[in-house]
Formats: sequence, structure tokens, C-alpha cells
Amino acid sequence: MNKIVSRQFHNLLKSLTTHFSTWTPLAATFNSRPDHKLNLKIFKKDVGLFDVPQLDSYDGFFELKNECIFKTDLLTAEVTSNNRTRKIVEVFDELSDTLCKVADLAEFIRLAHPSKTYTDAAESASATISTIVERLNTDRALYSALNDVIQYGDKFPTNEFDDLMARLFLFDFEQSGIHLPENERNKVVTLNNALLQLGQQFVAACGNVRVVDKRNLSRDTENLFTTDGHNVIVSGLCSDTADSQTREMAYKIYLYPDMHQDALLTEILQKRHELAQICGFPTYSHRALKGSTVETPESVMEFLDTLSVGLTDRAAEDFTIMDHMKRRENIASSPLQVWDTAYFTKKAKQEIFDVHSTEYSAYFSLGSCMEGLNTLFTELYGISLVVKEIMPGECWSLDVYKIEVTHETEGLLGYIYCDFYERTGKLCQDCHFTIRGGKLLADGSYQHPIVVLMLNLPLPQWSSPTLLSPSMVDALFHEMGHAMHSMLARTRYQHVTGTRCSTDFAEVPSILMEYFCNDPRVLKTFARHFQTKQPMPDEMIQRLCASKNLFMASEMQMQLFYSALDQIYHGAHPLSGSTTDVLAEVQQKYYGVPYIENTAWQLRFSHLVGYGAKYYSYLVSRSLASCIWQNYFENDPLNRLQGNRLRHELLSFGGSKSPRNLVADFLQKELTNDLLVNSLITEIDSKQYQIDFLKNNKAVLKHEAKANRFKKDSIVKNTGIKKNKYAYCNIKRAYVAMKITKSCLNTILSEKKVCKTETKDLDDYVNSFEDSDSQSTIDSDLIRSDILDGSIISISDDSNCD
Repeated sequence: MNKIVSRQFHNLLKSLTTHFSTWTPLAATFNSRPDHKLNLKIFKKDVGLFDVPQLDSYDGFFELKNECIFKTDLLTAEVTSNNRTRKIVEVFDELSDTLCKVADLAEFIRLAHPSKTYTDAAESASATISTIVERLNTDRALYSALNDVIQYGDKFPTNEFDDLMARLFLFDFEQSGIHLPENERNKVVTLNNALLQLGQQFVAACGNVRVVDKRNLSRDTENLFTTDGHNVIVSGLCSDTADSQTREMAYKIYLYPDMHQDALLTEILQKRHELAQICGFPTYSHRALKGSTVETPESVMEFLDTLSVGLTDRAAEDFTIMDHMKRRENIASSPLQVWDTAYFTKKAKQEIFDVHSTEYSAYFSLGSCMEGLNTLFTELYGISLVVKEIMPGECWSLDVYKIEVTHETEGLLGYIYCDFYERTGKLCQDCHFTIRGGKLLADGSYQHPIVVLMLNLPLPQWSSPTLLSPSMVDALFHEMGHAMHSMLARTRYQHVTGTRCSTDFAEVPSILMEYFCNDPRVLKTFARHFQTKQPMPDEMIQRLCASKNLFMASEMQMQLFYSALDQIYHGAHPLSGSTTDVLAEVQQKYYGVPYIENTAWQLRFSHLVGYGAKYYSYLVSRSLASCIWQNYFENDPLNRLQGNRLRHELLSFGGSKSPRNLVADFLQKELTNDLLVNSLITEIDSKQYQIDFLKNNKAVLKHEAKANRFKKDSIVKNTGIKKNKYAYCNIKRAYVAMKITKSCLNTILSEKKVCKTETKDLDDYVNSFEDSDSQSTIDSDLIRSDILDGSIISISDDSNCD
């Protein structure tokens, strides 16, 4: 018996070896858990976290902190010295780099390390550096020295980038009110401290479950949720559930107004407004948007209002479809409500395009996705992702990969640590962390950037690598967009490296990566079945890409509503009413689904703290990315010429150039709100055309999908295609069905109104199943019936079908 088990285990290992050996080294590495080769490393000394020698122990944070304090004192003395021997911005940037290399690293370890001794030490170091930064931000001598250089010029020659850097440092000072009289300065410090605490309290409570006494609910409602003794517990919106009553009650209970949260939000908004006015700004939004791509709140609202005009009718069409879907489920149901939109969006994707994550995940192993990223970066930039061995003590977890980013002629660009797998106590959100920013060093060499990408993917199993859902693939490409921005920025100064730029520009590289990820030509370069290595069939790719664009207008309308609410909250004060009154007014104006009385969605919207007055940034970044995609990559997504332009004329600047000028120069167009809006509306209309085309070509989708399923059933692991007679006959059936569909369509059109559409033959499938002994038959009346009842091709009520 033991021999049998041993043999089975040996065969499993052998099959897995065969399975992984066919991938490239990069894909094979990411298709299995990191191999640390402990047997070779047990005698090696720990190199320390991120290869920082002091961090071979948590005590090293104490040493790093003291070194930072010592160097900070030297640099602050240099700023004010009459014997300064270099540009003042160079000293300030070295000061910033010194602080950030400890603060950023410590903050990441505080959040990510599983050991409490490390997190405590990191938290102590982070707190100390924060205190130093607060002290420096209120140091009048530093501020005066910098202000004098801006007013009268430095004693060393400067260029436009130096001058911009000086102004950015000065703005950071003035954000703390250093230019104000002492009593107002002190008030700014007090307000900032209060806002920090209020914000933490508000965010912490945004995800709290709602506990309701059973006696306050009907018995029917009580049975819909988890109970605990005499209480009913509602932990979320239940937006995925098929039961309409559950969605409705979850929405009304979970979002019922919380007076404490409302008081916190009201106080945050009031104190932010007070802070802005003390610092010389009309509103908090004016303060937050200074130096941004759109520059002013007035410009943001003009953009949102113009976009709303273009979206309203298009979003209404989406909501009408959802409403029809709801009534098909229950003809007596109420009109579409806010608790319905997420559910029917997901359902529509499954019903119309038959897109289910489990079907697609087999083609998206983590290794194949990483290989796809590598192929994309090689084609666009001449850059490769190379897996590097991780040394003892270098990482905070054993399940971390290290990537070296190298250029074909320039060599090393930087390092990306990939912390991709879920684990107990890990942050739940996908994140990009800068550990060390890039900058030009005094000796002419370049300080290579170091970043961490954090995802929460399932661990690989014995029988398969980690398989990603389509949304996980999007998240991977999005976060890698941030990482490559950090790698490709070649700024002189660390203070503006990579993603250290305006919020409404920082998301452009990451959203642009989503466009690449959702392009069929790019997907074809890496979407392969993890067992057979067969590429994802074209019809699957078409269905997936179309499903991602379904109801794009209504989704964008919702983001517009959130953005407008955020702007109004941070605009003129006092507000026209309570935060809930304002919510109801804004929802009525900017969203196509009505507000529900006695709900307060805004009290669970944590982005109001982290992105106060900046939530619009997603839409602007999306617009800019769309514009870049349409103009330079839509026709050829792997174009090296345009890739190099993107790298050198946009990404390389980081935050060292005005974002508005940077984008305008790259697009070679003046950046106007009309340009931003038109790029989004054009994209929506273009994607809607593709969706309609595919919906009207259900014959192609239906029969190709059927053929693919039969073809997949005939595949035997690691042996290629098995010539299964049943599979052959059904594929042939699908093939003949299409032939009949094409030949009979014109005569059938006279019996029922249908849109003529192009169909695609399945010759490639049939040819792969050559079997002269197999025969197939087809009932042409059945196919004719399928066409007439709309199961093959969508029936149109429009007499003007082309």
C-alpha cells in the first residue's frame, strides 16, 4: 500500500515538473511558491530587510533612526550655512531622501511584518521620523533660507526643474502655515493634529457591522441575516445576493444614519475648511488642488458638469436595461433602486456574455500573467523582469518574490518585491509601496528605486498554480503600472520620483495598464491554459473584453456622483444642510437612481478622509489614460516607438514637471475639459458598438463556446488532443450550424426581423479534429428554429436593422 502511495506521489511530482517546465523561467517561478533553498542558506548571515544591514534584527530600527537624526541635523545646518557649497534644492532633496528612506521603510514594515517585535520597532521609528518632519515643517530658519532663494535666486546656477523643486518644497512648508503669524501657526498645528485623529476614528468605523434588535424588524426580515441572540447582524450590502428583499433590507439597515459618524464627518469638513482659510485659501478644495492637473475646483466642477451632460442619457439606457431585467425576475417588483445596480450588472455580464470567473481563471495562472507583463514591457520599453534570489533575512515573509527590472541597453533600473499571497493579518487591499525613491547621486550614479507590490491572491496548490480571476488580473496590471512608473521615472530629485506627483496624474500609468490588459491582442500574448498551454479561444477573449465594458456609462455616472459630492463637501461653507441633505441633493442631480430616505451612504465612504477633495482624480486619470490609449496605442498596443515616447516624454518625469504641462506636451494638444470629456464619451460609444455587435452575433459566441467546451472535454492532460468521436461530431455540428446560419439567413430574415451580422467559421476547430471515420448529422430545422426564436442571433424590434 505504501508503495502505491509513494508511486502516486512520484507520478504527481513528475507531472508537476512536466507541467511547470514548459513555462519560461519567469512564469515557472510565479507558478509555484518561492523556493528559498534553505539547505544552502542556513549558514549564511542575514542581510537584513531590503538588504539593509542594520535590519538583520528589529533593533536595527533604533540604529537607523539615530543615523537619520544625526544626518538630518547636519543637513539642516547646511541649509542655513553661509558656506553652503551646492544648490539649496540639492540639500533639501537629500534631507527629504534621508527621512523618507527610514520613514517609508518603517511604515511598510509596520503594516506588513508578521512579527510584533518588528512592527513595534518600526512603529517607534516611524513616529520619531514623523515628529522630526513636523518640527522641520515649522522651522522658520529653513523656510526663510528657501524663500530667499526663490525670491532672489540661489548663489549657484539653477534650471527650471530646480526652480520647480524649490517652489514645491516651499509649498510643503506653507501647507503647515509656517508663513503665518505665530498664533495662527499654532492653530494650524492644532487643526492638523485634530484632523488626523478624527480621520482615523471615521475610517475605523466605516466598516463596522450594524447590530439591530430583532424586535425592531419583521420576522421575514429577521430571517434574512445572521442572528446573535436577540440581535440581527448586517455586515454589508449583500449586493451579490439574488433575493431583492435581502438587498433592500441590507442597504437600508447597513446605511442607516449613524449620529456619531455624522458628527465626525461634519467636524472633519468644518476643520478642513477652517484650516484652508487660515492658510489663505477660499476652500479646502482650493488648497488640495493646488499644483494638480486640473488646478482649481472650478475646473473640476466644469469637467464633472460637462461629463454629466454626455453621460446622463447613456447611463439612463443602462439603468433601463437593468430595470427590465429586474421586472423579468418579478413583474410586480419595484423600479430599479440603488441596491440593485451592482447585482444586475454582474448578472448581465453572465447572462449576455456567459462570463464566469471559474471558466477564465484556468487561462490566467499567475506565471502566465507575469510573463504577459514581461512581454508587454519588452515590446514597449525594451525592459525585462528577471527573478532574483532572495537572501536570508531580506524579506518579511517567505512567500515573496524579488524582481530585477533591467533595460536591454541601460541595465538595472530598480527592484520590485512581489508580496502577492494572502496570509493571516495581512492588509486586505492591493497596494504599491515606495521603499526607496530613485535619484541622481553626487557621484553621478543613480539610486535605484525599490518598491513593493502587495496583492491578496490565493496560494498555489499541489495540483495547480495560483489562478487569477479576470478582476485579479486587472488588479495585477494596475498595480504593476504604479511599479513601472517608479522604475521608469529618472528624476534628478527623490522628492518627485515616480508616483510622487499630483494625485490626478498618479493614476494615469496604472489605469493605462488596464487598457493593455483588456486588449485582445495583448491578452493573446499570455492567456494560456495552465494545463494544456493552449491559448484562450478568440470567442472567450471577445466575451471577456465585452463584459468588462458593459454598463460603462452607468458606472462612470456613479463615479461622477461620488466626485461631485466630495467637491461640494469640501467647497464653500457652511453647507446647505446636513451631510445627508447634501448627499440627497447631489444624488438627485448627478445620479440616475433616486436617494433612499433614512440612509447615509457617505458615512461609510472612507475615501472622504484619504482623498478629501481629490476623489475626482480617478475620472480625470481615466480620461487622460483613455486619450493616450486612443491616440497612440489603440491601433498597435505593442508599438515600441510609442512605448519609448511614453517612457521618455511622460513617465520619466515623475512629479518634476507641472502635470498639466506634462500631459499637454505629450498629447501635443491643449488640455481642456472638452478634450477630457470627449475621450471618455468616445470610448463609451466605441465600446457600446462592440458590445452591440457581439450581442447581435450570438450565433458566433454560442456555437464557438459550445465547440470550445467539447474540445476542452476531449483533451487529456499532457497528451494533447484526444480524437473523441462525440467531441468531433458536436464540433462539426457547430461548424455546420454556422454554415447553415450564413446560407439561410437571407431567407429567414423575411420571416422575422433580425440584424444581419457577420459570422465566423469554425474551420480551425474542425481541422484540428480530422477524422475521416467520424460522421455528423445536423437538423437544419433545429438550427432554423434557433435563429427564429432568438437563441442564436438576437431578435431586433427595430425595423431599420442594417
